[in-house]
Parts: sequence; structure tokens; C-alpha cells
Amino acid sequence: MAAVITAEAEAGRRNAGGAASEAGRWSAAGVAPPDAGATAQRSVAPAPVPALVDPRTQAPRAADAALVPRVLQRLLGPLALIAVWQALTSFEVFDPRTTPAPLTVLRTAADLASSGALADNLTASLLLVIKGLALGISIGLGAALSSGLSRAGENIVDANMEILRAVPNFALLPILIAWFGIDDLSKVLLITLHVAVCIYINTYSAIRSVDSTLIEAARCLGVKRAELIAAVILPGALPGFLVGLRLALTGAWLSLIFAETINAPVGLGRMMSDAREYFRVDVIFVLLAIYALLGLLSLAAVRFLESRLLAWRRSYDGE
Repeated sequence: MAAVITAEAEAGRRNAGGAASEAGRWSAAGVAPPDAGATAQRSVAPAPVPALVDPRTQAPRAADAALVPRVLQRLLGPLALIAVWQALTSFEVFDPRTTPAPLTVLRTAADLASSGALADNLTASLLLVIKGLALGISIGLGAALSSGLSRAGENIVDANMEILRAVPNFALLPILIAWFGIDDLSKVLLITLHVAVCIYINTYSAIRSVDSTLIEAARCLGVKRAELIAAVILPGALPGFLVGLRLALTGAWLSLIFAETINAPVGLGRMMSDAREYFRVDVIFVLLAIYALLGLLSLAAVRFLESRLLAWRRSYDGE
């Protein structure tokens, strides 16, 4: 133990002597010795923090910049399917009476377009879908806000919307026809009910899924309820609303097809019924292609809205 103490004392004397000699050298040079604390602070100075950048002002992502090639890539699958279809019909693998070739379908579409029948029926169907979407989005969004933001609203609204979701949409058409007749009103209401349920379910779930930590933090900062809804809850629920809009657009076209095939004086569904009665398979394929194209355009419109409204959110886009 004594040896250890002696060694430590000797080390202390050497350190003190070294420090004194170092101070003597600085004094002989006529310069004040440097402050060890300041030197240590300079050596551990934090790196500069980069300024925060608003993601909405950043340059578009590479996927957005290469929009045209991405669209062409998405068309490769359908084009390959059409090529295989044409080859199989050319080699008579498919019966042309039940499965016409793509070129035959294209010629039939050109004939329908030149006669004006396709434009008239397409316009009538589009008007029904637009009316149903406008009413359904308004009703579904209003119900979701009242139910998601208020427990009293949830007690009144949620059970009714769940009942509508449980009832098959197509089973409501006979009731709607009995109440409102076979005019366009019953078809618009059928579309409206489906759209309202899709918008309500997804928006309501999105509102209730907003992180409660964000809400508590906003309240601690003294944010009022109106500002809390506008700045925290609605932006957090926007992705869910857009998912509901996708489902609503797809369901709107399905509801329209069913409603128009039952009884309609004009529309794409009416053309489908006439083609079925006269066994015009080529016309049926034309209408199926139009329905598919309308569905793809609807989804493309929603994707465009997502890219603009959700520019602040960065998500995984695949590799």
C-alpha cells in the first residue's frame, strides 16, 4: 500500500513539474498560456444543425419526375395481355362468336362512336355517377366528422352507417325503385349510399386513429379546438379519406352497372342489356373495356390528388 501511495505521489510531482515548465515556456515567450477549458470546448463544439426544409417546397421525387416512363411501364401488362388475346384468336384457340378478337372489338367501338350511340349513353352514365359521388361524399364526410369528433355524434350516426354497410347495396335497389320509381333518382341514390358508406368508414377510422400524443401536445401549447381540428386531426385523417375515395369510385361504377342493367332507358348498362339480348358479344367487350378504362382514370385522378395533398408525407414506394 505504501508503495502504491509513493508511486502516485511521484506521478503527481512529475505532472506538476511538467505543467510548471510548460507555463514557463509560455511566459518566456511573452504569451499567455491557453485556457484548457476553452480548448476543450472548441474541440467538442457541436456541428451546425441544418435548417429545416418544408417538404412541400422540395423538388419532386424521381418517381414523379419520371411520370411518363412509369405510365408506359404500367401499360406493359395490359398490352401484353391484349397481344396474347389477339394471337389466341388468330390461331382459332378462342371461338370468335364468344370471344371476338381485339381488332374486332376495336372496329365495333369505332362504329358505335361514329353513330353517336356511345357518346350519348356514356354521357348519361357519367352524369349519374357524378351526382351520386357528389351526394355520397358530402353525406359520408359529414357523418364521419360528426361521429369522429364527437361521442354524441358517434352514438347517433355510427350504428346507422354500420347497418348500411352490412346490408348488400344491390338489395336496396328494389326498395329504392318502389319508393322513387324507375327514373334516375333511384340510381343516383343507390350510388350515393355506397359512396357515403365507403367515405364514412375510412374517414371515421382515420380520425379515430390520429396519434393522441399530437393532440395532447397541441393542447399543451394552448391550441383551440377549431385550430386543433384544422391543423392536426384533418391532415391526419386525409390519407384515410383518400382510401375511401378510391373504394367509393370503384363502387360507384359497380352500382351504376347494376342499376342500369335492371331498368334504364339510356346508359351504358342499357347498352349492355341490349347486347346481351341480341348476343352482341363484341358490344359487351367494348362496354367492359370502357368500364375498365373509366375505373383506371378514376384511380389515376385519386393518385394525382394524393401526390398533391400528401406531398408532406414520405412513404415507401418500392424498389
